[in-house]
Amino acid sequence: MSNDFSEHIQSILKTLPETPGVYRYYDLDNNLLYVGKAKNLKKRVTSYFTKEHDTYRLRIMVKKIVDIKTIKVDTEMDALILENNLIKSLTPKYNIMLRDDKTYPWIVIKNERFPRVFQTRQLKKDGSEYYGPYPSVTTMYILLDLIKQLYPLRTCNLDLSQENIDKKKYTACLEFQIGKCKAPCVSKQNEEDYNRGINHIREIIKGDINFAIRDLKKIMLEQAEKLEFEQAASTKKKIELLEKYQSKSTIVHPSITDTDVFAILSDEKVAYINYFKVMNGTIIQAQTLELKKKLDETDEEMLVFAINEIRIRYNSSSKEIFVPFEPEFEFVFTDAKYVVPKIGDKKHLMDLCFKNAESYKREREKQLAIIDPERHTDRIMQQMMKDLRMKEEPRRIEGFDNSNIQGDYAVSAMPVFIDGKPAKKEYRHYNVKTVVGPDDFATMEEVIFRRYSRVIEEGLPMPQLIVIDGGKGQLGAAIISLRKLNLMGKVTVIGIAKRLEEIYFPAIQFLYI
Repeated sequence: MSNDFSEHIQSILKTLPETPGVYRYYDLDNNLLYVGKAKNLKKRVTSYFTKEHDTYRLRIMVKKIVDIKTIKVDTEMDALILENNLIKSLTPKYNIMLRDDKTYPWIVIKNERFPRVFQTRQLKKDGSEYYGPYPSVTTMYILLDLIKQLYPLRTCNLDLSQENIDKKKYTACLEFQIGKCKAPCVSKQNEEDYNRGINHIREIIKGDINFAIRDLKKIMLEQAEKLEFEQAASTKKKIELLEKYQSKSTIVHPSITDTDVFAILSDEKVAYINYFKVMNGTIIQAQTLELKKKLDETDEEMLVFAINEIRIRYNSSSKEIFVPFEPEFEFVFTDAKYVVPKIGDKKHLMDLCFKNAESYKREREKQLAIIDPERHTDRIMQQMMKDLRMKEEPRRIEGFDNSNIQGDYAVSAMPVFIDGKPAKKEYRHYNVKTVVGPDDFATMEEVIFRRYSRVIEEGLPMPQLIVIDGGKGQLGAAIISLRKLNLMGKVTVIGIAKRLEEIYFPAIQFLYI
């Protein structure tokens, strides 16, 4: 253990228990810095003070820690749930921040005699059943509309106790007259029949439409045997309505059932995790989380945070979880199987999940570009610097593209981008002087030398990135001139072969698909 840390910290580390729990880090002003979970508190917390940390923000946070507080729990799952609750309630500075400023609606089956079914944005601990939340309000209303068409339910908030019904305290309302309620308030519908519909509704909301179809078919046959043809015809219409809804909802193979699906896209500062809940080949839940990075977290760390958050939020107990890569999480749901889809319907589902994450990311970037264009530009610059292994942001980019007319009159164009936007006043055209015939490599060598010898002589702005239109040959020709001018290593240069979508670096080739 390093002697750089206070005696107080060192004494805490020596006495930490080797049990599951949650730890909290505080600074000199007693501000909460970070909340974390551990299956072994001693090993996990000690690692912060004994390992070399790769990221700057993590090193800074560790230096600020002056006190550590822990909470022991019985199991790893208890630690996971406690950590999740503490992060939401205390919002520590260095924890991943979940951008979730909306209150999504739920469908509630009310805890009462002859239960009502309706949408709500408030979760109450009243014994009622809550399903959701639904990020797509449209999806929720389609589901509620289906339920109303299938099962006439009461919408009033009357106390339908047996005593009140026996005393004939109520009269049937307009809802009964127009066929939207069967009037259990005046004994027109018994509790058993009403609750059969509630059982169907419960399974439909969960995504198990087959359960309701099977039960309705059984009821239809019983009605036909009793010569109740009108009721049987009504039940048949319900079956057809359910089958129609199921056919529209089923977008993957029905064999994929009770599955959680996660896909992740990230940049320097934000990760986007898309989630699907699949039941019987139907996506019954879909949501994209936007997570703000605080300590340069890896995709793996962001994904485990999202899986924990989603499974707790939706109370998911799915035994199968589709993920984009093999997890090596500190915490996993031990009762669930992790699958990395490679082919077939499972891969199709994962691809769809990725597309939703990409779509959400694009929409957020468009919004950011409108609301805060400077921040949007900064993010693009940071991402390009990371992807192209650059030492500084490519605030100025100069590109070179050669062409000729029927093998003669070679010319070159130099477009310029400043802060990611075309700077047309900076564009230049070059008539090639020393090259005879269609020699693209020699043309590139001449133009690059002419451009950057002038930049040096006249003290013009030097680009951070030079983009060569062409493959290894054109890039090699540009490098010859840059070496003559002693610019190699001082500016990043890449070649782009558009036909194969390849990006070439000096001495290294990266293939982007």
